Amino acid sequence: MYPGWVSCENPGVTARPLLTVKQVIPPVRAGAVGRERLAGQLRRADTPLTVVVAPAGWGKTSLLSGWANDPAEKRRIAWVSLDESDDEPVRFWSYVLTALHGAGLSDEPLRALDAAEVPPIDLAVPLLLNELASMTGRIVLVLDDYHLITDPRIHEAIEFLVAYLPPALRLTVAGRADPPLPLARLRARGDLTELRAAQLRFSRGEAAELVSAMAGVELPDAVFDRTEGWAAGLQLAALAMRTDSARVGADGRHLLDYFAAEVLPGLAPAHRELLVRAAPLELLSGPLCDAALDVTGSARVLDELVRADLFVAALGGEWFRCHRLLRDALLRSSDSDPAEVLERAAGWFEAQDRIDDAVDHLQRAGRFDAAGSLMVRHAESWFLPRGAVAVYLRLGAQLPVAGVSAELAMSLAYAAALRGDRPEVNRWLDIAEDHARPDTAIAGWNSFRAALLSVRATFGLSDLDAARSVELATEAIALETAGGSRGHPSVRPALGAALGRDGRFSDASDLLMSLWTSRERDSWPFWIVLQVGGTLAFMLNHLGRDAECDLVLREVAPIAAEIEEGRREASAPGLAGMRITQARRRYQRGDVDAAAVLLHHAVDLAALHPRPTMTLMALLYLADAELARGDRAAARVALARAREVVEDEPVSVYARRLLEESENRMGRGAARAANRTGALAEELTDRELSILRALQGTASQREIGAALFLSINTVKAYTKSLYRKLGVASRQEAVATARQLGLI
Repeated sequence: MYPGWVSCENPGVTARPLLTVKQVIPPVRAGAVGRERLAGQLRRADTPLTVVVAPAGWGKTSLLSGWANDPAEKRRIAWVSLDESDDEPVRFWSYVLTALHGAGLSDEPLRALDAAEVPPIDLAVPLLLNELASMTGRIVLVLDDYHLITDPRIHEAIEFLVAYLPPALRLTVAGRADPPLPLARLRARGDLTELRAAQLRFSRGEAAELVSAMAGVELPDAVFDRTEGWAAGLQLAALAMRTDSARVGADGRHLLDYFAAEVLPGLAPAHRELLVRAAPLELLSGPLCDAALDVTGSARVLDELVRADLFVAALGGEWFRCHRLLRDALLRSSDSDPAEVLERAAGWFEAQDRIDDAVDHLQRAGRFDAAGSLMVRHAESWFLPRGAVAVYLRLGAQLPVAGVSAELAMSLAYAAALRGDRPEVNRWLDIAEDHARPDTAIAGWNSFRAALLSVRATFGLSDLDAARSVELATEAIALETAGGSRGHPSVRPALGAALGRDGRFSDASDLLMSLWTSRERDSWPFWIVLQVGGTLAFMLNHLGRDAECDLVLREVAPIAAEIEEGRREASAPGLAGMRITQARRRYQRGDVDAAAVLLHHAVDLAALHPRPTMTLMALLYLADAELARGDRAAARVALARAREVVEDEPVSVYARRLLEESENRMGRGAARAANRTGALAEELTDRELSILRALQGTASQREIGAALFLSINTVKAYTKSLYRKLGVASRQEAVATARQLGLI
């Protein structure tokens, strides 16, 4: 996008590819033992959260799939089978929201994930909660193998979801360890249902039924005593008893070792070869195994393994999975190099246009150079246009830094910019600078260093450092246009935007106007048109050049309308400036009601691409509009929100000055005061109370988050809910009201 790695001439966004089998409820295995005593507990569970926690092999997934497939369960089930690749927020929520969409919810929360710069907890999760609050049906969301999720941002968002979960949705989490959620608090409030190893343990009768169904023999007492009701152990023992029931009944060795040493060699050669050689692969399909193992006929062998109940489970469609414990045993028993299998699997995934899976398999194979090269080749054509920014950053973070090329580091810096992660932007830019060679080049740019400086000027510095941004952008233009070249189309707009953030509106508007009126504009992609047009119109309005401002607004309006009609606001960072200016012009013409409505929308647009100065200006203009139409309270709310922006984020010097002028016009004390009485209509959560106590001090929201081990976006999400419950608009009002109510 901005630096030119993504040439999105078409403003549409290609949907992120998802593995649909991960959203399919696993089928019930033939011959599975019914466990009505546990399924009944799951059907009756109406607490916000149910956890099914036990070590590997205790039958968690089998229990849940049996319950979810049972016609006696009348609620709709949304299922997500998680794996290690889902351990980042956007990919995780893409699967969750897609599963919920399949269960009857709208796709609005899912579309909100296309706002790459906005964490899911800021936009997608609140939209989900709002929709659930108006639903009459009931849905259960199942997150299987949740122990594979380690990203604290995901845990924070799930905690937020559970804290405000309407009755329409219930959450079931299954994993090998307790999820890092406030289980003790939920347990004390009666909001938690728990199934653990003690409940999942097979009774003697259930164990006997299982062994009889699988092996056709009676259950020896020694086997039941040794497995202690462990589902996987009983299944392994049953498979082994097909070969020699007497030896298994008396043998004291670990069943996994016994299986590898005694059962596996007795299998048909084709069955044994596929199980052993495909062990490095988490998911199996006929075409994938054919390619990865360099064989033919894998689909037939997989089908035979499923029908023989040899620890390969059908997941739906052409996909299968081998039990993880068995995979461990198979990997130990194999003397082949798993890297070769993983590398061929990567080639198959690439051919299927599943580039993220291809990169992941190359990394697991230790082929880091190949993985990095694949990422560079597909950054523009696959990852970024599809909104898979967080996936791209996760894969980049898994590469050894020493092996990251300058080109890949630049691409990762831009991806970090789309996430609004300034420290990561600068970290990757530093790596790019360190790894650059004299011949390093970026497509579309004459100078690699010019590209690097332009990205740093635009994304690596805060609004408070606008003067430094101007210096870097000026140097970038000199390098990029050396020898008389026009250079990359984004290099001059970068300087114009930096000049604007520095308050040098006259210089910025002259530069951007010369670009706007040039014939070169006809070749610009839509995002540059909106970026330049929105920024230019904003500054022309500030300078009082109304006729020129109105002309630019008219020229950019069709593109803006197309973007909003297609609900692609997240792909157009210039849209906020354009709508803010459009609203300001309506205010200046006396249409204050229309101005206020449009400014409320503009504030939301500014949040999609967080530049605190732009958000601040939208709020200041909104305060003026609300005051002009006689709603002084609403004007105070807007100013209070603007003050909080300034206190939590670095903004331009001129913007801070404008805020102080607005506060002085209205009266600083009046803008910050509150007089609340009465009791709370809605109880505060423990997390809200902890944040409320922290608001009494001088710490910023970022500092409060660090003290509470929460991200800044999670603190903001809880703070919004806290303000709503207290009926306030600012930090000062929240503290004052809480003290009056005796909460702090």
